[in-house]
Amino acid sequence: MNTPVAFVVFNRPDCAARTLAAIRDARPPRLMVVADGPRPGNRDDADKCAAVRRLIEDGIDWPCEVERNYSDINLGCAERVAGGLTWAFSRCERLVVIEDDCLPDESFFRFCDELLERYANDTRVGQVCGCPRYFSTVERGTSYIFSRYGAIWGWASWRRAWASYSLRLESWPRFYASGGLDAVVQSRAERALRAALYRRLHEEKPDTWDFQWGYAKLSQGMLSAVPCRNLIENIGFAGGGAHVAQGSTFGLYRTHLDFPLVHPEFVLPDIPFDRAFSRAFTSASSTPLWRRVARAVRHAVNAA
Repeated sequence: MNTPVAFVVFNRPDCAARTLAAIRDARPPRLMVVADGPRPGNRDDADKCAAVRRLIEDGIDWPCEVERNYSDINLGCAERVAGGLTWAFSRCERLVVIEDDCLPDESFFRFCDELLERYANDTRVGQVCGCPRYFSTVERGTSYIFSRYGAIWGWASWRRAWASYSLRLESWPRFYASGGLDAVVQSRAERALRAALYRRLHEEKPDTWDFQWGYAKLSQGMLSAVPCRNLIENIGFAGGGAHVAQGSTFGLYRTHLDFPLVHPEFVLPDIPFDRAFSRAFTSASSTPLWRRVARAVRHAVNAA
C-alpha cells in the first residue's frame, strides 16, 4: 500500500483491534491516528479509551511512520472527527480514512490506492468509497461507478477536495438561495430532507461530521467513485455507535473486488444508482438520527 491511512478511534477496543489488524495486513507506510478523549466523569470511558491507545501502540509492528492526534478531553463526534481529519489532510496530500468500526476487505486498500492515483488531478472526483451503503452489489460492467453521493464507511480523498469541507456549513444560505440544491437532488422528498438537515447543521451546534462532507461534495459538484461490490463491513452495530441503532446492519457484508479494475469510460454520475440511493436516503427513517431529521422537516413545514 502506498497511501497513508487515517485511523479514527474512540472507546471501542474490540472494534479497533479487528480494524487495526486489517490495516496491519495492508502495511501502509504512514498511519495518522485520531482519538477522542473520555466523556467527563465516565471511568469506563477512560479505561476503554486508554485500552484503545495501548492496543494501537502494541499493534504497529511493521515499518510505519506514526503520527498521533490524541485529545485529552471529549470533543464529541463532530469536532473530533472533523478537526482530526483536517489535521491529517494538512499533513498528507491524500488519505485513506477508516473509523474503528469499519472493517475493510483487503481489496479495499488496493482499490483506493489505484483510484487515488488515477484521479489525483481530476477535480471532478472528490472521494473514493469502500461501500455502496444501501446496496450489497451494483450490477454494472465496470468495477465501480460515479455518483453524486458517497458513503463514509471506509473512504479516501485528497487534500484538494477536503479543502471544501466546513463543519458549520457557512455557505449553506448562499447555496440554497442560488437554487444549487435543486440542481443536485433526485426528488422533492430528498430536497425537503436535505434542506432541513443542512439548515439544522448550519444553525445549531452540529453533533455529526459526515453530512457536512456530503454537502461539500454536492455543493462543489464533486463525484464519488463507488465500488460495485461492498468492501466494508460495519462492526459497530452492537449499540456503541453514536448515531446508529443496534442491529441496523443494512444487510451489508464484505465482499472482494477483482483486479485488474474495469474503469468506467466516462466520469459522469450513474443516474439509476443515484435515483435508487436517493429513494433509500429519504426512506431510511428508522434510526435515531433520521427521526431527528424528520422532526426538523415537520418543524420547518409547520413554521412555513
